[in-house]
Amino acid sequence: MTTMYLNFMKRSFIYPLFFMLLWISQQAQAVITIEITEGVEGAIPVSVVEFDSSTLPVQLTTDMAEIITNNLNRSGVFKVLNKDEYPRQPHYSKDVDYAKWRAIGQEYLVVGRVLNKSAGLLDVQFQLLDVLKQKQLLGYSFPVRLLNIRSTAHEISDLIYEKITGIQGAFNTRIAYISARNDKSRKYVLQVADTDGFNPHTVLESDEPLMSPSWSPDGQSLAYVSFENKRAEIFIQHLATARRSKVSGFKGINGAPNWSPDGKSLALVLSKDRSPDIYIMDVASKKLTRLTTHRSIDTEPVWSADGASIIFTSDRSGSPQLYEIPSTGGQAKRITFEGGYNTAADLSPDGKNTVMVYGEGGSYKIALLERETNNLTLLTSGNLDESPSFSPNGRMVLYASTQGNKGVLYMISLDGKSRHKLSDQLGDIREPVWGPYKKVRQ
Repeated sequence: MTTMYLNFMKRSFIYPLFFMLLWISQQAQAVITIEITEGVEGAIPVSVVEFDSSTLPVQLTTDMAEIITNNLNRSGVFKVLNKDEYPRQPHYSKDVDYAKWRAIGQEYLVVGRVLNKSAGLLDVQFQLLDVLKQKQLLGYSFPVRLLNIRSTAHEISDLIYEKITGIQGAFNTRIAYISARNDKSRKYVLQVADTDGFNPHTVLESDEPLMSPSWSPDGQSLAYVSFENKRAEIFIQHLATARRSKVSGFKGINGAPNWSPDGKSLALVLSKDRSPDIYIMDVASKKLTRLTTHRSIDTEPVWSADGASIIFTSDRSGSPQLYEIPSTGGQAKRITFEGGYNTAADLSPDGKNTVMVYGEGGSYKIALLERETNNLTLLTSGNLDESPSFSPNGRMVLYASTQGNKGVLYMISLDGKSRHKLSDQLGDIREPVWGPYKKVRQ
């Protein structure tokens, strides 16, 4: 790497994002646990009764009601009543005494059951009930394999969320992140997990740092940077088959890959022509188009949802700020002016908001920029918050932070009122990125 680039990294966002990957950890393979750290006053009251599985030939160990409860509570939109306060435990709408639920202030009620459908298949049924209007809002029956029972609980959570709020839920999606081990192997690990931290899957282990994971829009592949060959190179890996290919290994910097919305191109950072600039690569042909040409350092490109423009970080104004440029080329326009340090952007799916790392006085927080008004709001209050990533419905932001000398992940609602922590009990995690919606049923 050039001296200029190293100096830029030390005084810009790249210091926490690249070099904080050299953290100390114990193990990377543990299930992430969730801790609600902040709640929301005025959240919608709802109750989720334990699903009846008494007719199954074996005991069901997965508590679907608990998964749904945790999902709804994490959204910041709902407050699920503690089950100890439930007046009864109905499993069918016909058994509900609406007056009793109304008396304890509940607006919505979820009841359900898990039945034996056939060999290898369960029948998961649920109903969403409007307590005030005393009527059913949703009623579904799912044929489910036992292996997919957690995914079905997330799917049910999404249906409930969308029916009540009118906004598509994002519980049945995945996150990717980087972890590391401090044992003799000193492995760096790229992992994928459900949004609640369960079902972690190791995509790749390496003796050298891994960084900058980016989801393909179909959720089937990840692009990332690997130093396994003692220098930065960009790979694409297909998750189902583990097949991967190196797409960029030029002399100098190969970094910050980001998929286009149509999945045909990658925006990336290359220094093969001296200064680090933004390039667009056609994934099929590997053809490169240079997007920026400037003596400053341009980095961290991210596409707009319509693919028409790219937002990136540059120090061309003297300090790291965000700029926007048409993806077909043209003049770059500065879009952040408040504060001397704004980096690591991600764009909401509707294009209305940008999240970023906002630095001031040596601390780094996650900020939200409303594109129409240019209003900047600080969402977090940490000292080293980084790597913000929008949920696919644009209502939550996933980001990395530190607790002591350990990396943890947080999810925070768009209004900043609801926050919860995802921490690997035995390890240290960084650089999260929220995956796209996945196809639920074939």
